[in-house]
Amino acid sequence: MTDTPGPLLGPAEIRQLAERAGIRPTKTLGQNFVLDGGTVRKIVRQAAVQPGERVVEIGPGLGSLTLGLLEAGADVLAVEIDPVLARLLPATARAHIPDLVVSGPHEGDRPVEDVDVDAAARLTIVLADALDVRALPGRSPTALVANLPYNVSVPVLLTFLERFPTLERVLVMVQAEVADRLAAPPGSRVYGVPSAKVAWYADARRTSTIGRSVFWPVPNVDSALVRLDRREPPVTAATRAQVFAVVDTAFAQRRKMLRSALAGLAGSADAAVAALEAAGVDPQARGERVDVDGFARIAAALADAAAARTPGPLADAAPTGTASAGAPPTDAPLADASAPSPGGPGTVEP
Repeated sequence: MTDTPGPLLGPAEIRQLAERAGIRPTKTLGQNFVLDGGTVRKIVRQAAVQPGERVVEIGPGLGSLTLGLLEAGADVLAVEIDPVLARLLPATARAHIPDLVVSGPHEGDRPVEDVDVDAAARLTIVLADALDVRALPGRSPTALVANLPYNVSVPVLLTFLERFPTLERVLVMVQAEVADRLAAPPGSRVYGVPSAKVAWYADARRTSTIGRSVFWPVPNVDSALVRLDRREPPVTAATRAQVFAVVDTAFAQRRKMLRSALAGLAGSADAAVAALEAAGVDPQARGERVDVDGFARIAAALADAAAARTPGPLADAAPTGTASAGAPPTDAPLADASAPSPGGPGTVEP
């Protein structure tokens, strides 16, 4: 007979671990942990995790999803911002998988890429803010699977898709409203900045709704799973930063027609009209009607026009929502004043 617990965390153990870590989850702080093993396995299954695959998990928290990924045979690279949770995770994982080799937690006292990772380690823990991570130790991950803190879900997704091109697919649990925005097609009511920017990198679709009862404590919002499958970005002479600058500007005032919304970026309303017509986009259209390929054509047309004269606003733009300038991508419409704990649901402004 053995005292080794089952492969996944159960409700009682989650509460015990939280008490040991000194965590008293509250709805106001967005501290919610997944209690249900079936939900964990659903996430892993929909992520199509393969044995031996290198998977990065953002915000492992108490380890519910981490153990599900390990159960599927993945090698997990867990990025955790909370030092208490990061240091608790190795013991939790070994309690469920006695022979598990763990590397870390590795702290930020030296570059992550210089960290020596045991080749036998199936769980590597990095103590860091995911938005600050620019390199990862060991093998490059091919999948990102996570229960994301909702108020940073879009910035984290855009940051990792931009900085880690080896990521072939992503499966994340986010607030249902955010899931709808990420997967929204042009012309839909919720299509906006996150939809267009994610579409630069990947095809996105909402795969499942997650009930509130699987969390402790029960949140005030519904959750959903979103899967992203990477594809090639649009073929364009414009840079990603230039395209994202157009996206940000087009949605800054949603009710405006593009000829007016882009006037400042183009230098004048007439210049905006000329660029839109060159891109094959109706100047009277609004941003929610334009797909990412259309935004790429607009950015290229604006760049061409800028190159034909002295450098204009587009050339000097420092677009928000991108990670290229050293700052994490941000999307103001999705920001929220609350500060969810790693791995737990939060709230998002409508």
